[in-house]
Amino acid sequence: MTRRIVITGGAGFLGSHLSDHFIGRGDEVIVVDNEVTGRRQNIAHLESHPRFTFLKHDVTTGLPIDGPVDLILHMASLASPPFYKKYPVETLDVGSVGTRHCLELARRTGARCVFASTSEVYGDPLESPQRESYWGNVNPIGPRSMYDESKRYGEALMTAYRNAHGVNTGILRIFNTYGPRMRWDDGRVVTSFLVQVLRGEPLTIHGDGRQTRSFCFVADLVDGITRFAATDHPGPMNFGNPDNEMTIRTLAERTCAVFGVPLVFSPPLPRQDENDPMQRRPDISLAQQVLGWTPATPLDEGLKATYAYLASELGSDAKRGQP
Repeated sequence: MTRRIVITGGAGFLGSHLSDHFIGRGDEVIVVDNEVTGRRQNIAHLESHPRFTFLKHDVTTGLPIDGPVDLILHMASLASPPFYKKYPVETLDVGSVGTRHCLELARRTGARCVFASTSEVYGDPLESPQRESYWGNVNPIGPRSMYDESKRYGEALMTAYRNAHGVNTGILRIFNTYGPRMRWDDGRVVTSFLVQVLRGEPLTIHGDGRQTRSFCFVADLVDGITRFAATDHPGPMNFGNPDNEMTIRTLAERTCAVFGVPLVFSPPLPRQDENDPMQRRPDISLAQQVLGWTPATPLDEGLKATYAYLASELGSDAKRGQP
């Protein structure tokens, strides 16, 4: 049976892969994206498809969608530090006002509404790995607060609509994810390292690189999200790859080994963000128990796929440092 699915932020990194998945399984997909960080090229291959619709629209001003809806995936967000720090008010709005518009659409249509939250709700954690029961260590007025608090508020709003109005809501907590269709300028460590490789530069670590992150390949994450969306589970549920937790230094060394580039250490830069987590690792036992989901893509394989995408994006200008 064909379902009608709305994906906010559907021209972005994760949203475009989800659009591919649902079109591939025979559903109708409506993407809503204002293209602030989403890119039309991510969904250009779908635009002529009879079951695909693109609406260039800001979800904070409403959701002008008529007719039945079976599933809403609220993926819209300015999720990388350079962008949420550039657009702090917009980031707060999409997690609050935008989330409420999604929930009102779900309330009218009886759709399931799934909210893409983040591991950032745990802040700079005092426990590791992070379980869904952990309340977090978050600074509500810090340099990351516009993103962290937009997601924490969004989770609270999802819970309120479930309890007060019986809306079928689900909360995903997404840990570091990488893969094709990431923006080269998103400021995240995987893309930063791979762009250095493409430019023929040595990989640079400022300081000792002791911070840890857990890296999940996008195909694995999409598999987890779609399994979760097919249930009525309220969440929150963690999605990430605990087996790929490593220090930034280890990631750099692995990247150097895969692509044959040197590693350079530089003095630490002045800390721009005192709330940047030192450790990040998900406990995914709930997803394993409820969904039978475990990420499977080896890091080296994922890095090669991401590199190939970025190489096609940046082209010959990469070597000249002019993406």
